Amino acid sequence: MQTYNEETVIERLQKPATCRDAFTQVVAHYSEPLYWLIRKMVISHEDTDDLLQNTFMKAWGSIEYFRGDAKLSTWLYRIAVNESLTFLTKQRQTRHISIDDADSYLLEALESEEWFDGDKMQKLLQKAILKLPEKQRLVFNMRYFDEMKYEDISEILGTSVGALKASYHIASKKIEDFLSDQD
Repeated sequence: MQTYNEETVIERLQKPATCRDAFTQVVAHYSEPLYWLIRKMVISHEDTDDLLQNTFMKAWGSIEYFRGDAKLSTWLYRIAVNESLTFLTKQRQTRHISIDDADSYLLEALESEEWFDGDKMQKLLQKAILKLPEKQRLVFNMRYFDEMKYEDISEILGTSVGALKASYHIASKKIEDFLSDQD
């Protein structure tokens, strides 16, 4: 199996003769982290699979425009984030759910999700996270679970590091308060 080297892959993506093979490497390398980024936002395994496929289809459709100004991971994460947020917005509209009640739909999805096998405390943590506004939830997930640096999150979301730190702090406090109320 080939070792993944970002610089080499980007060079190969820019050549028509090697582009398809290089993109196959990109898909293999980024499928799992992108899957979990999306999954934490939309909960459902099936929806996550669809959104992951959409993410890679959009990336493939515009790969000729990727010039390496940003990291490939940043570009892919940004596509995945946008796909997830667009999906959640469409779900609210389709189900006629107000933005204030969005968490109830996701909480129901969490409760019925057959793939989630967490214990009671893990489920409480997930419920607390789902009560956060989408952007706070995204920042919290990327920082807490994915252990991303604020600088990387900043590039993906196009938000200042200071704003991200504040958002993460507020999200952490809300989660802490929710969990304290459950005692």
